[in-house]
Amino acid sequence: MPSRFIERSNEPLIGAIDQGTTSSRFLIFNTNGDLIASHQLPFTQLYPRPGWHEHGPEELVSSVEQCIEGAVETLERLGPYSCDLIKSIGIANQRETTVVWDLQTGKALHNAIVWTDVRTQHIVSELKCRPGADELASRCGVPLSTYPSATKLLWLLENVPEVSSAYERGTLAFGTVDSWLTYKLNGGVYRNVHVTDPTNASRTMFMDLETRQYDDFLLNWFGIDRTRVNLPFILRSSDAEGYGSLFGTSLRGAKITGCLGDQSAALLGQNGFVTGRAKNTYGTGCFLLCNVGHKPVSSARGLLSTVAFDFGEGKAMYALEGSVAAAGSTIEFLKNNLGLIGSPGEVTKLAETVEDNGGVVFVTAFSGLFAPYWIDDARGTIFGMTAFTKKGHIARAALEATCYQTKAILDAMTEDSGSALKDLAVDGDMIGIPVKRPMTLEATALGAAIAAGMAVGIWSGFEDLQKLEKRLAVFQPKITAEEASTRFSRWEKAVKMSRGWLD
Repeated sequence: MPSRFIERSNEPLIGAIDQGTTSSRFLIFNTNGDLIASHQLPFTQLYPRPGWHEHGPEELVSSVEQCIEGAVETLERLGPYSCDLIKSIGIANQRETTVVWDLQTGKALHNAIVWTDVRTQHIVSELKCRPGADELASRCGVPLSTYPSATKLLWLLENVPEVSSAYERGTLAFGTVDSWLTYKLNGGVYRNVHVTDPTNASRTMFMDLETRQYDDFLLNWFGIDRTRVNLPFILRSSDAEGYGSLFGTSLRGAKITGCLGDQSAALLGQNGFVTGRAKNTYGTGCFLLCNVGHKPVSSARGLLSTVAFDFGEGKAMYALEGSVAAAGSTIEFLKNNLGLIGSPGEVTKLAETVEDNGGVVFVTAFSGLFAPYWIDDARGTIFGMTAFTKKGHIARAALEATCYQTKAILDAMTEDSGSALKDLAVDGDMIGIPVKRPMTLEATALGAAIAAGMAVGIWSGFEDLQKLEKRLAVFQPKITAEEASTRFSRWEKAVKMSRGWLD
């Protein structure tokens, strides 16, 4: 008999797929929201032309499957746990990124066009001149830009013969990454599960925010024939049956019971199920969401109105959102393109080699500027350089760019909602309010796990989720309001000067 006996755990576990812009992950949580095991893999970033950004659809799926295997292997090495304790799986995914495939063969017809891609600028410009363009945002919550999925689908129909041919045959399937993943993880043509949730569908420009169903006016306006393209069926974000189950991997048969766009998942993971709670998530981009309650709020200041989550009757919530296109990707730019740092972790050390930005302002509009500006023809520009400028000044200005854009979004959010935010669940000084950093840094994956767990009764309601909120630190502003205003005014001037660089 072994000298040490490890008692097996009977505690239920929840799995979460976090499929992001630069990597895929699979994470396993317990009922207290503690991270038990995880595995992460980067995947290939494709840039076929300037401003174009693509992913290989099959690589997205294979990276997720490899992460599942890696996390399960880690879990079972821990001793008390086994993979049969995983009761359900949730999905959080990069939004707007568009995948098209043939429902008869199950094969992708083109690389996924990523949310950061700006190839559709000419389509956007033409659409903005079409009658009815001003009505779109009030229906779907999203203004015309290169960001949402609608114009990506139009580009594919215009430029890829395989896509237009499948459209004519009526076998074309369209979806965001969540739809593609659930389709493939369920076995593709074997089960033909083609679904999405309102948080993702609201980013296509095809869904009415109020009804959370596809809108014929919107589809007709874009010239999309519903008899020729297969749109994913819109389920609740938390659903015990509709998302199917894993067809492969060592978790074969495990049910998928939750699905959320990554930023909605992060809001939920930050306990953002209460009206007025705001969070900011820093990844490839930067996304600030504020829960505005059971009715959508239209923005007059360039913000998006979106679905926060839909847990069924009386449990659907909406959010105002502001998006910054470049956050973590700016750090990668400093590393890969300019060679200023050897690894992302070195950027803070480099920025701290100088006392301030030395008068340098870096408008990081590599893919245009998102909320609240929505300047598609802006491009990355650096202002204020002199013979005094050093690498540290550029690094510091790059970091500050995200802070300035966050402040612009918060100001717009305060005006639209009619009330000032009291705190924000992340870090920074420019906004002038306390910032809270969570104990659980994996908020996006935790939000997906919550959606999955709610569907199978691991948590019965929002009251049960209160215990998951664990705060690590609160950061107070350290600069005066006057100094913050002066710096922000300089940023606003630079934004105006960054316009018009795209022919």
